[in-house]
Amino acid sequence: MKLTGARVDSFIRRPDPAARAVLVYGRDGGLVRERADALARGVVPDLGDPFRVSELTPAQLSDDPARLADEAAALSFTGGRRVVRVRPITDALAELFQRFLAAPAGDALVVVEAGDLAKRSRLRLLFEQAANAAAVPCYPDDGVRLRRLIEETLAGPGFSIEPEALDFLESTLGGDRLATRAELEKLTTYMGSERRITLAEVAACVGDSSIITLDGVAFAAAAGDLARLERTLARAYLEGAAPVALLRAMARHLQRLHRAAGLVARGDSADAAMASLRPRPHFSVADAFKRQLTQWSVGRLVGAMEIVLTTEIACKTTGTPAALVCSRALMRIARAARRADTAP
Repeated sequence: MKLTGARVDSFIRRPDPAARAVLVYGRDGGLVRERADALARGVVPDLGDPFRVSELTPAQLSDDPARLADEAAALSFTGGRRVVRVRPITDALAELFQRFLAAPAGDALVVVEAGDLAKRSRLRLLFEQAANAAAVPCYPDDGVRLRRLIEETLAGPGFSIEPEALDFLESTLGGDRLATRAELEKLTTYMGSERRITLAEVAACVGDSSIITLDGVAFAAAAGDLARLERTLARAYLEGAAPVALLRAMARHLQRLHRAAGLVARGDSADAAMASLRPRPHFSVADAFKRQLTQWSVGRLVGAMEIVLTTEIACKTTGTPAALVCSRALMRIARAARRADTAP
């Protein structure tokens, strides 16, 4: 069976008894593991129980195809239903699972984990179309879903968060569910007894390396430094940064420049304009931020922000690879910055 939208969460909480095997797949490896663990824990609360949980690798199944049915049919010495986990698999094992689903042995729940699978993947189609199986997609959290995850995770231990701080978290997290939870746990630990989270605390604590990478991309683009932008973009993608997170970091940087540029246009000094920002630009990038104020006019910044907005929409709607669309937009902004910097 094919699961989408709200049906996914409902199935994770209460799986269809007819499903003998469940494929959990997607780009978000952390969410894949979290959902696979939740499904397995619904049958065996202690996932470390060697009598009720069996772990198989693709190599083991390739060497001994009968192993899957044997493990699914095995009885636990301590009683109770068993779980068989297989990870990580690809289409190479589609035929093996097709035979298993045609005549499933025993009553164990088979939980299968995989990476991102195309719509025409044999494995994905098999689990989507079989009446006794289910396919659970796992895409990176973004938008309303990411915002809700952050709010619910923080509200559990009694924290509240300022809207600007929540926006900041939404723009930097979401590429991997487990990484998101780890960053939020680090933030709550950092807060100690204080229960109101502000932007300053988030900027000081969450995702130090990832935020530095995202901000590095934004600063390079706004400075018109094409070579540095290429390097920081490559690093960001290597670290798993989502294109939408990069665009939102760019948007946040442009908005701060726009706010400061507006004050400068009104007659304030660049230093005074920067001091009004919350949080203020870190001393390590203050000079770079100040130089960018001389490169960009208020009107040109509005144009750059429009590029970011239309690009984020394109990433979500056109079907074109999001990383490619994102990179092109950032390069476009960098070239605009270079033209502004060399204008007489």
